[in-house]
Amino acid sequence: VLLAAAVCTKAGKAIVSRQFVEMTRTRIEGLLAAFPKLMNTGKQHTFVETESVRYVYQPMEKLYMVLITTKNSNILEDLETLRLFSRVIPEYCRALEENEISEHCFDLIFAFDEIVALGYRENVNLAQIRTFTEMDSHEEKVFRAVRETQEREAKAEMRRKAKELQQARRDAERHGKKAPGFGGFGSSAVSGGVTAMITETIIETEKPKVAPAPARPSGPSKALKLGAKGKEVDNFVDKLKSEGENIMTSVGKRSAEAAKVLAPPINMESVHMKIEEKISLTCGRDGGLQNMELHGMIMLHISDEKFARIRLHVENEDKRGVQLQTHPNVDKKLFTTESQIGLKNPEKSFPINSDVGVLKWRLQTTEESFIPLTINCWPSESGSSCDVNIEYELQEESLELNDVIITIPLPSGVGAPVIGEIDGEYRHDSRRNLLEWCLPVIDAKNKSGSLEFSIAGQPNDFFPVQVSFISKKNYCNIQVTKVTQVDGNSPVRFSTETTFLVDKYEIL
Repeated sequence: VLLAAAVCTKAGKAIVSRQFVEMTRTRIEGLLAAFPKLMNTGKQHTFVETESVRYVYQPMEKLYMVLITTKNSNILEDLETLRLFSRVIPEYCRALEENEISEHCFDLIFAFDEIVALGYRENVNLAQIRTFTEMDSHEEKVFRAVRETQEREAKAEMRRKAKELQQARRDAERHGKKAPGFGGFGSSAVSGGVTAMITETIIETEKPKVAPAPARPSGPSKALKLGAKGKEVDNFVDKLKSEGENIMTSVGKRSAEAAKVLAPPINMESVHMKIEEKISLTCGRDGGLQNMELHGMIMLHISDEKFARIRLHVENEDKRGVQLQTHPNVDKKLFTTESQIGLKNPEKSFPINSDVGVLKWRLQTTEESFIPLTINCWPSESGSSCDVNIEYELQEESLELNDVIITIPLPSGVGAPVIGEIDGEYRHDSRRNLLEWCLPVIDAKNKSGSLEFSIAGQPNDFFPVQVSFISKKNYCNIQVTKVTQVDGNSPVRFSTETTFLVDKYEIL
């Protein structure tokens, strides 16, 4: 019989303990406090016996996973149960530390209850435990969908009624009559105020566009003003937003557009260049580059007419055999001999206030040493589950890759993966059955890393692995070092924006 399952520190302090038979807190704390003193450091055993109980344990970094059983309990079954307990903990805790265990203590206790009932092991595996603890109910989803539909219908009815009241007020004002009030409120003045508040909020949230003002008699008027937005309206709009209503106001649109306009590239000079490269790469899972194609371009943007007649001095330090091609209007001979980009007719000017592609390049190869970031995904079957080891290595150390996401497909219907070791962070997308391994930066200081996880499935389920990143350093070392004017050869201030993007990056 299994008496209790606990996670404790090496000093015997209980962090989480679940008792499966009637035991007092004092007794369980006493048993756990005595546990570290009973262990012999020189022996490799994973159990310790006393006169009354047996401890079956497994070390987990600075903690112990301990099962307390009776002395006549089957130790082989207990060891199997212990392994399952140890696999459950990383499912809920990213780090095997005391504060992380304490934070997820209730999740662990619910999972422990699925493994053992009344002291006896249940016939469950990790995937079943995950399913049971999620408690996903189809009936609950249906009930929520019905309730949301009813709420939407009620809101639509509320808007319709508000429109009717608004129209009634307008008609009453036109004819100089008293506005109709709600029955049961007593005073028409009070009801008019309530009506004004409701109609104002509904119309304001539903019609962000400014409505044409109707013809009204001259003189002072107490009529409703659609533009007058008070605190009540703001509160009402916030309430609707919190309930899931999608409310778009013209002010919100204007501020979003203003934010785009007010965010120009940093230090954008009158002569600005965009250097953009896109890579398309396909590798085999057993190594070997099937195809790698890279396209790059220099786009020139001139915003001041006095800098329209210029030449760009290009420095090409690429040693991989990149094929370069200039724009038809660019002097090809000047570029070949002096690495300068200038127009064929020096008297002509570059276009103003438009992006002009002046130089493009292309690299196509199957040379493995050219791969900027190698990915090695190694799934191996282990009984009913699959252990997956995946690692990356930056081969091109001059690059700095930002926002790297390595996406690994997962089998459907088997729940979340159990993460072992990881460099960086991960996200599990259960809807699309994907594991996203997220790394903020990969550079020469952080050129390699690995991820280990296990999940039910076959080795073929984890391919194709896809990679995405963005970099402010280009792959082919092609840069504009200087810009000079055609007349007088005087230097011109310029700014550069470099981007290296992924079009496709797959390991099949």
